Amino acid sequence: MTKSQMKNAQPSRSASPTAAAEGVLDVAEQLAQTRGYNGFSYANIAAQLGVTKASIHYHFPSKASLGSALIDRYRGVFDTALNAINGQASDPSDALRRYVGLYESVLSNKRMCLCGMLAAEYATLPASMQQRLTAFFDANERWLTAVLERGVRSGLLRFSESANERARVLLGALEGAMLVARSYGDPRRFQAAAKHVLADIRRDGRSAHRNTASLSAIRRRRRT
Repeated sequence: MTKSQMKNAQPSRSASPTAAAEGVLDVAEQLAQTRGYNGFSYANIAAQLGVTKASIHYHFPSKASLGSALIDRYRGVFDTALNAINGQASDPSDALRRYVGLYESVLSNKRMCLCGMLAAEYATLPASMQQRLTAFFDANERWLTAVLERGVRSGLLRFSESANERARVLLGALEGAMLVARSYGDPRRFQAAAKHVLADIRRDGRSAHRNTASLSAIRRRRRT
């Protein structure tokens, strides 16, 4: 957020409650994505916006309410992005590539997926935030499962486990790859990991053929 944007987002008596709350959420999201939920306080938000902590408490009485609002807003943006992919992707493989692109765009801004960052602090989060985090990942798994099922039906994708199990693998691999890439400050690590994860399920991918062949060989040995 630029200085001019922050100035416009500052909560004030002249600003509408919605605009003021959005300004707080913008700064809180940036802090959560770079420091984590436990790495910032209302004082940090107030300092960036040039307002008092009391003005922030007016919109979000507790940090738990702020955290819940952050997840709700982030999920809404993510859901919109997934719906856009549904309408724009040429096929299931393209949909998965576009899904990976959502993560890449976050990393390019030197941030983490908000919910992935919060998941690392799950045990210390308020129950209301924990429930929303689980719901966010559940929604992603459902979307991925549907895409994977379409991919199998169309003959573009292939994997040995159920679509739901593979969706969990994909989600976990992408979130984990983001964390590792961030620790090195190298988005290319994420891109390389994502490329291999997708190649593993492409029907025309060498990796997918190797995995399927290996699995078949193991099964044959067990029968003998």
